[in-house]
Amino acid sequence: MLLNLIVHQPQAMLQVISHTPYWVWGMLAGLVGLGASQLRDRSASLLRTQLMPLGMAAFSVAGLLSAFGGSASSGVQAVGLWLAAATATTALALWFQPTAPTGTLYSASSRSFYIPGSAMPLALIVGIFLTKYFVGVELAMQPTLARDGTFALQISALYGVFNGLFAARALRMWRLAQQSVVYGASPVGA
Repeated sequence: MLLNLIVHQPQAMLQVISHTPYWVWGMLAGLVGLGASQLRDRSASLLRTQLMPLGMAAFSVAGLLSAFGGSASSGVQAVGLWLAAATATTALALWFQPTAPTGTLYSASSRSFYIPGSAMPLALIVGIFLTKYFVGVELAMQPTLARDGTFALQISALYGVFNGLFAARALRMWRLAQQSVVYGASPVGA
């Protein structure tokens, strides 16, 4: 319905946006800031490289439970579908790109990474936010969608894809750190 509204009555989006609570825009600004910080080269600890994917996974699961968790079974099914999609996406992403991006370094002595800037985290963060926003607006306009299995499947899969890509990125970093410990060097991701 939201897409139909955007296409056929774009002026109605102003009303949707004006009814959005202010804290949502604050959250978006914070998330965009977090994602934008990933655009430049930086150093980060292994723990720090793992926290963002975990945080975004928690944000996704919270979105699923708030949208589809009206009954315990619906919430469990939505989270199960999300987990399956995230696992499959992680496996595929690691298969297509098994190593950290070129230029990524790990120093075992300082236990930190040098990570080249990337737009990917920003794109994933904004994608997860927009999915949650879209679902919230859709459910406000059509509350019965909360019990629509097809809608829940689509949203769960979309969240899963975003989180699977985040997980693959975190696992590549973890692998690089493990290789450095095993080989006693700071290999460069290829």
